[in-house]
Amino acid sequence: MKTPQTLFLAWQDSDSRSWFTIGRLTFDGNKYKFVYTKGVKEAQNTCGFEPLYSFPKLKEEYTSNYLFAVFSNRVMSRSRPDYTDFLKWLNIPENEDDPLAILARSGGQRETDSLAVLPYPEPDKEGLYQLHFFAHQLQNLHKDTIEKINRFKPKEKLFLVYDNKELTLRKNDKDEDIVGYCPSYLKSEIYELIRKDSKSSVLLEVERVNLSPTPLQFRLLCRLTAFCKNGYRPFSSSKYQPLLEKKQNNIYSNPI
Repeated sequence: MKTPQTLFLAWQDSDSRSWFTIGRLTFDGNKYKFVYTKGVKEAQNTCGFEPLYSFPKLKEEYTSNYLFAVFSNRVMSRSRPDYTDFLKWLNIPENEDDPLAILARSGGQRETDSLAVLPYPEPDKEGLYQLHFFAHQLQNLHKDTIEKINRFKPKEKLFLVYDNKELTLRKNDKDEDIVGYCPSYLKSEIYELIRKDSKSSVLLEVERVNLSPTPLQFRLLCRLTAFCKNGYRPFSSSKYQPLLEKKQNNIYSNPI
């Protein structure tokens, strides 16, 4: 599994519940860099977004030898007794438990704030993109539906159905029984993949089912594979581009 070198940071407005891509984290093997992206301007103009405490200036590049706290605080500590189980939930081998890989797979969401981490999928040699995510809103599903999910097997095919402004997950394209929802912060990008390349080039499969007592938020891990046509690249629109106009450095010399 290739460790991602780029992640995006998304922010949710507490009133409208809308998500905005506001920042980009990169790692070159030595240093971590964070910049705000152009999506932050929409968040400001629409919902009054204020810069994060850790990154107070919108048009600066922040550099650190350590993973910034706003990201590292979203990675489970290796010292926790359930760390090995957590890696299994994410389907990440123990020897590949890089913090960026964990963030890309888990989404890094916490109940205490309104941020989430988005992966930046890179195409393989054949031009295929892969994206993993956990099905959302399972806590709102009927217990019989949860039992159905518990019986899913790896590589079982799932379908994405756009329904009432939500991108729902279903066992087949005619099934009315919703088995989960696409994460809201990924919804627009995945919908764009479907719209541009048709359902035939976007494959959604079960990657792993983590049975109880695993929390429902980590119950159903999905893998989306897409072949993008006509040079289209996901996560490349203007909202993902750096807001930074001139390179300025704000150097971090410690891990917090």
